[in-house]
Formats: sequence, C-alpha cells, structure tokens
Amino acid sequence: MNRTERIISSEAADDGLDEQAEAGLDAELRVWVAGAHQHGHRLDRTLAELVPEFSRSYLQQLIVLGAVTVNGAAISKPAARVKVADTGTVELRPTPQSQAFKPEPMALDVVYQDEHVMVINKPANLVVHPAPGNWSGTLLNGLLALDAAFMDLPRAGIVHRLDKDTSGLMVVARTRFAMDALVRAIAARDVQRRYLALAHRRWAGAGRQEVQAAIGRDPRNRLRMSVVDLNQHAGKPARTDIELLQNAEATCLVRCSLHTGRTHQIRVHLAWLGHPLLSDETYGGAGAAGINRQALHAVQLAFSHPVTGQALSFSADPPTDFLTAMALLGLRYNLL
Repeated sequence: MNRTERIISSEAADDGLDEQAEAGLDAELRVWVAGAHQHGHRLDRTLAELVPEFSRSYLQQLIVLGAVTVNGAAISKPAARVKVADTGTVELRPTPQSQAFKPEPMALDVVYQDEHVMVINKPANLVVHPAPGNWSGTLLNGLLALDAAFMDLPRAGIVHRLDKDTSGLMVVARTRFAMDALVRAIAARDVQRRYLALAHRRWAGAGRQEVQAAIGRDPRNRLRMSVVDLNQHAGKPARTDIELLQNAEATCLVRCSLHTGRTHQIRVHLAWLGHPLLSDETYGGAGAAGINRQALHAVQLAFSHPVTGQALSFSADPPTDFLTAMALLGLRYNLL
C-alpha cells in the first residue's frame, strides 16, 4: 500500500470490509506489542497508536469483524483494555478507500497535452474523484493508468472538477509546478469556463443576465445546495453570467460563464431563476427530449499556460445526447 493509498484510508470512514474479505483480496497480518504507556488503554486506541497509517474507525471495524487477536484470542470489543506486554495480531484487509488510487485503463478524450498540462473532454457519467459509492472507475483512476507520473501529484493533478453527469472540458496538471500555478489562477478567476445548458421554460427578460447570489447548503435539505442569505446561513458569494442563445416552446438554450466555482453553481442559479436544467431532478428539473442526465456541458476553457504564459483556448462540441435533445426541442447548435 503506497503513501497516497494510506492517506485516503486514514482520512475516510471505512466501509465494506466484509465484502472485501469475501472477495478474497490480499490482507496483511501485522504483529503488535503493547508498550508501558499503552497499559490500560482501549484496544482500538492502542491499535491506532501502533498502526498509525490507518484510521481508528477502520481499526474498530476490524476488531468487530474478528480480525484482531490479543494474546492468541480473538477480541471483538473495541473498548477492551490492554495491558503492558500484551501481544497480538491485526489483519489489515484492503478497503475500497485503500484501493482507490489504482490505475484503471480507460478511453480518455485528450484534447491537448504537453509536459506540464493536459486538457480532457470528460464524458457524462464519469466521476472525477474517488468518493463513497464510487471508489473506482473515476477520472483519477484513468489518469493514473495514462501516466504513472500522476501518482506523484495530489489528486493526480486534478485542479477543478465537473459533476458526474456534466460533460466537457477540464484541465489537469502534469507537474507540481503547473498544478500550483493553475490552482492560483483558478482562485484568482483567471481561468475562463463556459457551459451550455438546456433549461426548462422559455427565457424571458434580458438576453444577458449577471447573477450574483450566494450559495450554501440548503437549510431544508443538506444533500443539495441553494441560494442563501449570508446574514442567516453559511455560504459563499457566487457569480454566473448567463446569455440566452435560443428559446424553444418550453425550453431554452443558454450559455453560462463562471466567475466563481461553487458546488453545483450553474444548476443552483438556473433553478433559482426558475429555469432548472433538463433531467436535473435534484434541483427541480424533469426529463425531456431523451436526455437522461443534467443537461450541462463545459463547452469552452481558456487559461494562460502555467509555465510559458501562452494564451490557450479550447472548445468541445456537446456530445450526442445533448445534440439529439437540442434537435428534438427545435434548437440549433449552429447558433453558437
């Protein structure tokens, strides 16, 4: 288990230990001896001190599963007390988290690359980072298979993300210098990101609109975000510029430019305006025109090269499902 895998294991809550054991994944048997300063301590606390690369919650689960012995006997209570010179073993079974940072070959649409940066056209239904429910099959896993050098970078060089169902352009750093520079550029709002969105209802009012509305956790539903009053709820300022491209009978095609990068920012702002994205059930959107994911595509990306300073600009046509939905709705892509 490499350093990055250990970090993931220790920082996340560990689940699925039984499934991993049943799957027959390799386990490491670690021998431990309690020292004088551990006399009288709980077993889980003792193991956390003796096996520090794993989280205490993970070790507690191992104890309950019977993977820990004390003086030759299996102990299933994390609160059991140990004595000085007690000896035992702990069977360190792989978890989904500890397996997350593994290369997984996948077809990636690389739009541009040099020794410092890579621009990728991400398909819909691809998760960017490993997380609960998606510990494998992510863009990060694909990057590690594409180039082993990504293993030496935090988050495999990923400096921003797209939601699972959002398609389009992302920039990834290939060196630590480039990564730090891109993170600074994003924070300084020097990276331009534009999106196409298919939304419910005809657009009314000004064809160009600047939305400045803070975003935070929805106080009524912690699983989603919402526009919030910063005098009453926690949140951060957020700005999205929205431009109408074309109206249809009951939908509209808009282009959104991000000036901040809050979670679900475009989805939240459009829903707040009464124009939720097609198929975005989280924010009030309904399925339409056969598109089965939130109708959002990162169409343009522009930034200064982090090393040479050269101005770089990229565009990516929407994928087939997006274009098909547009055609069914009577919207024309050649207007862009």
